[in-house]
Amino acid sequence: MDIRDYLRILHRNWILIAALTLSGVVVAGGASMLMKPTYMATTQLFVAAQTSGSLAELQQGNTFSQARVQSYVRTVTTPIVLQPAIDQLGLDVRPDELAARIKATSDVNTVIINISVTDSSSVRAAATAEAVADSLIRVVDVLEKPKSGGPTAVSLSVIEPAQAPMTPSTPNTRVNLLMGLILGLVIGVTSAVLRTMLDSKVRGEDDLKQVTDAPLLGGIAFDPDAARKPLLTQGTPQSSRAETFRQLRTNLHFANVAGHAKTVLLTSSLPGEGKTTTATNLAISLAQAGQTVCLVDADLRRPMVGDYLGLDRSAGLTTALIGQAHVTDLLQHWGDDNLFVLTSGTVPPNPSELLGSDAMKDLLEELEREFDTVIVDTPPLLPVTDAAVLAQHAGGVVLVVGSQKLRNQDLAKSLKSLELVGANLLGIVLNQLPSKGPDAYAYTYYGSSTDNRPTSLAGKGRKSERADPVVEDEPMVREPDERAAVAFPFKSGMGQ
Repeated sequence: MDIRDYLRILHRNWILIAALTLSGVVVAGGASMLMKPTYMATTQLFVAAQTSGSLAELQQGNTFSQARVQSYVRTVTTPIVLQPAIDQLGLDVRPDELAARIKATSDVNTVIINISVTDSSSVRAAATAEAVADSLIRVVDVLEKPKSGGPTAVSLSVIEPAQAPMTPSTPNTRVNLLMGLILGLVIGVTSAVLRTMLDSKVRGEDDLKQVTDAPLLGGIAFDPDAARKPLLTQGTPQSSRAETFRQLRTNLHFANVAGHAKTVLLTSSLPGEGKTTTATNLAISLAQAGQTVCLVDADLRRPMVGDYLGLDRSAGLTTALIGQAHVTDLLQHWGDDNLFVLTSGTVPPNPSELLGSDAMKDLLEELEREFDTVIVDTPPLLPVTDAAVLAQHAGGVVLVVGSQKLRNQDLAKSLKSLELVGANLLGIVLNQLPSKGPDAYAYTYYGSSTDNRPTSLAGKGRKSERADPVVEDEPMVREPDERAAVAFPFKSGMGQ
């Protein structure tokens, strides 16, 4: 993983990172509020050697004092020093309990002793520090007094009396908040990285590249209105959704530049990835570009094309395959362009056998002779074998991948099944992508009702193809054209 991968992880998981960082700050703030405040008072003592004379004697006395300082520091927390201080202040504590709240230190190469006392009361902390310092002075005077009498060799003096602090030493709210911020940020980033490493779902183009080198024909952003208005003709021709399918139409043309794949099969790995709406809208987009298009509903398990387009599916593909009627009598014209639809017909008990039959192969060859493009909607690859069987008869296959719905291993299985039957994979369409964020398949779009210029994978620097006039508030379902029986643009008199 390079720096761009980490930046994408941060971009994709910024909400998680922000939430955990904020949680760290909140927890630190709450802990600071719940902690009982304590105060620290400090006093300083100076250790001096009681000598006089030459410079050498003074130097020797200073060295002697520095050597004794560490012993005095250790003496501060002993009962011989603390008990008198406890008695003086009338404290209800034992010497060992008081010792836990006292810290005695000395600066390096100095004769200064620091005595710090922490307490829940600032006044009591200062009084305790003073009492301990006074007790230490008396104890040292006793301990260092020569047995033969005379003055002691070392004397201690208070050089900085303890003062009652105005603010508590703990909790340090500012430091706690900073630590909570840092800890929350570290946990958030770590969680984001682990989440990404453990997440096997295909979320965007970068995830797709980790599984396959197949070309990405286009990305379709998630549209909350798609369930209510699934067709392109139900929106404005300048909408980003309409432009996305024009882009897909153009990229499909470049993927099939040799023109060998007149029959294009659309499938997915699992149900719910949007293959049927993609196939239907792609067929509409191709027809709007002036092609004669036949849309075949070959999903003989859960046929939906007829429902989307408002067409009768009681007679259709299965009717033609079993020889009850000729395909010319079953095609239904839809819309104002040259789009003809062959619905599924009655759902059979043996879909795989019908789709893999010679009759299906002959039907597709006949449609290829009479139409510029044949779009075939098929069942998902993983639950059933229908799509893999039919892919052998199609010139090309387009695999629809639903963002955040499919795992990498499932996509790999689908690609493997297509490879085993020798299918010609034209490319992949990423569907239901987020409109914003690192996984968005976005492009710059601007223009008016008469001039739309997308900057996209296939259309950069080039005017988009015409936007066919449609009614903005067109109903969700169109009724089949009554002229279907006489309006077929057959070039060779199919069925005559």
